[in-house]
Amino acid sequence: MQTYELKSFSIFHFTLSIILVIVGAFMAVLDTTVVDIIVPRLKGPLSTDMYGVQWVITAYMIAAAVGLLIVEWLIKHYGNKTIYIIGVAAFTVASFGCGISDSLAEIIFYRVIQGFGEALIMVTSHAMIFSFFPPEKRGIAMGVFGLGVAFAPAVGPTVGGYLTEWFSWRAVFFVNVPIGLVLVVFSALILPDNSKREPYPLNIVSVIFLSVFTIALLILLSKGQQYGWFNAPFIVYLGFISIFGLLLFILSEMTSKIALFDYSLFQNPYYTIGILVYFILLGFSMYQYFYLIPIYYEHLKGLSSIQAGLGVLGFGIWIGVFSMIAGALSDKLSPVPVLITGAVIYLFSAYLISTLNYYTPFYEAVIKTMPFGVAMGLFFAPITVLVMNNANGKVEQAIMTMDYIRFIGGSFGTAIATNNLIFYKNKEFDGMVTLQNYELLDEFLDNLKESFGVVAEVIFRNVEELMSFNYGFKYVWLDAAFWGAAGSFFVFMLLFIRRREYE
Repeated sequence: MQTYELKSFSIFHFTLSIILVIVGAFMAVLDTTVVDIIVPRLKGPLSTDMYGVQWVITAYMIAAAVGLLIVEWLIKHYGNKTIYIIGVAAFTVASFGCGISDSLAEIIFYRVIQGFGEALIMVTSHAMIFSFFPPEKRGIAMGVFGLGVAFAPAVGPTVGGYLTEWFSWRAVFFVNVPIGLVLVVFSALILPDNSKREPYPLNIVSVIFLSVFTIALLILLSKGQQYGWFNAPFIVYLGFISIFGLLLFILSEMTSKIALFDYSLFQNPYYTIGILVYFILLGFSMYQYFYLIPIYYEHLKGLSSIQAGLGVLGFGIWIGVFSMIAGALSDKLSPVPVLITGAVIYLFSAYLISTLNYYTPFYEAVIKTMPFGVAMGLFFAPITVLVMNNANGKVEQAIMTMDYIRFIGGSFGTAIATNNLIFYKNKEFDGMVTLQNYELLDEFLDNLKESFGVVAEVIFRNVEELMSFNYGFKYVWLDAAFWGAAGSFFVFMLLFIRRREYE
């Protein structure tokens, strides 16, 4: 992969190229969290239920994850610039299609195109930013990239809340159209084409088997709660399909001369640990917090979408700020001490978040989530530099692997969080009911009915539901913290690996 040094083209050209790439990646990542806000509002317009509109998210994730498997092959044949422009164009057209959709089938179709477009955008934008900077400035490169990509999920709820509150759910998709059109035109005119074309065979058999595994697994994780997990034949079938898809993929990789992944890279401990940290710390833990914090604000504390978005923005700002700081420190020192510092702050932030409950004032909740934003900002740039500097020059391979792991790990994290929310809420509700003195309760309800009528019992049951949700949230926070500790363990392992010079 060729790289541009800063002096190889003008500062204006250089700056504009970075903006074009970052805005495209920001738009793609932002859309995933913006859509999360509007999903409950789609039931009426699309004539479906909550389980139906969940396919709006699931279809996107599946298409993006499968698309990642062939992006490297596309880049080797057509170059980063061309594939990036195609990705932005596909994403833009699909956004318009989603905005005019009047049925569930229509919006799912366009969301599949959107997801595939995101896969093209994310890998190419990542690789181009990396190529714009010389090796000694790659921490800054990933800090700049993290400013756009890691910051986007944090501002998504705020943007989604404002657009749906002041316009409509369709505005969430339409807002991408003018941005995408500008990006396509100016990217074609301005972006440098510094990709080296080369023959690059694709193991289509491995792609098919891994796609089968991915699709079955993502549907299983997103629909498991709806069907009662492995109590339902549908989920059992998906489990078997995913297992056999994975086994056949492994068999294909072992017997084929052309592997989909370069497994020799995993001989490098820095690369391997970096991928594991990305999978467990980001996917299983940080994704849980990204998913849970808006739910905490909106569904437990009963705040509006806009207020919940502002609460998330309270830690999101620090992601952007510390992404740049982490990038600069990774260049000056090395990624390892920055990552360790981030892991320590992350564990502290997990403790603070675990104290959040219904009675926590809004301002206090915002303050207690700020260290999470700091830790997230300190995470993205150094872990990306660590992996890509130890990828033996195979930047696209490393990015593809990281992004695929991000989707799979994030799907696990979201599924765990969803399952825990329901499990612990029901457990706490059952516990409260068990401890109740029914004679005193009946007397209390009779007194309430005298004052408020038959609605009194409904109010009391709603209070019970709220309190069980409140008490259950504590264990949900702690579970996310457990996975954070497990992921941080691999970060601390970096201290025991023989230090070597970074590429």
